[in-house]
Amino acid sequence: MKKSNLWSLRLGFSGKQAIQIEKLGLEKFLKHSYDSKFDKEIPAFLDDDPKTLLELKALRESIKTADTEFKKKILKKEIYSNVELKKWWISKMRNDEFPLRENMVCFWHNHFVSTSQKVKVNYWIYQHNMILREHAFGNFKELTKQIVKSNAMVRYLDNVDNKKGKYNENLSRELLELFTIGIGNYSESDIKEGARALAGLNYGDNGAVYRKNIEDNSDKTYFGKTGNWKSDDLVDIIFEQKNIPYLITRKILKWFVYDNPSEDLVAYYGDYFRKVKFEIQPLLTKIFTEEYKKENSGTKIKNPLVYILQLLEELHIDDLDDAMIMFFLKQQGMDFYNQVNVKGWDGGNSWLTSQIYLQRNNTSDLLCSGRSITRRVLNTMNSENEKPKTEFEKINVKIDFDTDGNNKTIITELSDRLLFKVNDSMQKDMENLLKYDFDPKEPHANFAVARLFNYITKLPEYQLV
Repeated sequence: MKKSNLWSLRLGFSGKQAIQIEKLGLEKFLKHSYDSKFDKEIPAFLDDDPKTLLELKALRESIKTADTEFKKKILKKEIYSNVELKKWWISKMRNDEFPLRENMVCFWHNHFVSTSQKVKVNYWIYQHNMILREHAFGNFKELTKQIVKSNAMVRYLDNVDNKKGKYNENLSRELLELFTIGIGNYSESDIKEGARALAGLNYGDNGAVYRKNIEDNSDKTYFGKTGNWKSDDLVDIIFEQKNIPYLITRKILKWFVYDNPSEDLVAYYGDYFRKVKFEIQPLLTKIFTEEYKKENSGTKIKNPLVYILQLLEELHIDDLDDAMIMFFLKQQGMDFYNQVNVKGWDGGNSWLTSQIYLQRNNTSDLLCSGRSITRRVLNTMNSENEKPKTEFEKINVKIDFDTDGNNKTIITELSDRLLFKVNDSMQKDMENLLKYDFDPKEPHANFAVARLFNYITKLPEYQLV
């Protein structure tokens, strides 16, 4: 696989940016990605959703005395906003010229997990997502402070139930275990004292605020330091600890490059992260530019997002409804705003179970043959014996290939673009599909190349980047 294609997949979600990486060079491509702008205007589908505590309270009061029809209407609106929120984000991933920001948002989304199923207020989920976007390339410590004080996180990790004299340790525990320093680097006492410091941090209009009647203003001892600490103080103290950089550098390496990064690499990049005072942008630049120079393709299983967006890009399917991508991702276990638990998606081998592999192959079969995927189709693709049982919408698919080439040059062209390695058996299979007498200028040549592409998408090697 050409490096530009490999790193287009790693930094974006498809091979769409390969030409830009070649043209600009990786460092300039990264700079354009960091400098990319994003829309801060609240999406129209949230116009009628409650945004302030008063609006939320008024809605909940009205539901108490409402009839069944009104309650159904409210539930329908909540579901609509949640679906539109997912589609809004998928559209950004598909259409941004430099999608690294959205890839980082997705990374942070899986690091600072906060699900809509638990939070239940779509505007809070949107605010959470926008904090991740705003700070995607910023400072890790500052991002952590903002997330801890988000309504979504306060709700998701039950800090609304954390009050002076009646403490809830969920947010305090996950702040240490999953968000910053990792297991083995703190004590149970730090969790208890952290919970006291977070007591009273509750919902606010623009983010969580402390409520005077339920906060704990006594001194707490946290990692050996004593004072009347609050949420920002906790984060400052955590980021003074020796092992703070390594959990996040390991997770960044796993998200972008290696399913199993070496501890030497984790420590090497972690030490640098501390040196640059937890600024994310220089860390990413160092990781990407140094790993780019290595021969390290095939070290990571594609997540479902990369799989489906690469498939659509290669087939030039631009008009597939974002809702269908959303359903595909859910089927593959990558449901946005709805991870199974606070640990987030496991990644690695969990992205390639036999069931997921079958679903990927069935989806490729459909799209490569010019048939669109629908929710009904996806719902019938749950076992080998149960093929789709519905009518198909026809779509036009087109594969890019050199019409002045021959079967072997076209096979090489696709292999360089799509596969990290090709062995003799694979080469022979591909030459049997695209035979020596193949005419690339023949009217139906595209169908033959699409069949070749379909074969490639089912190879284990295609599942890796």
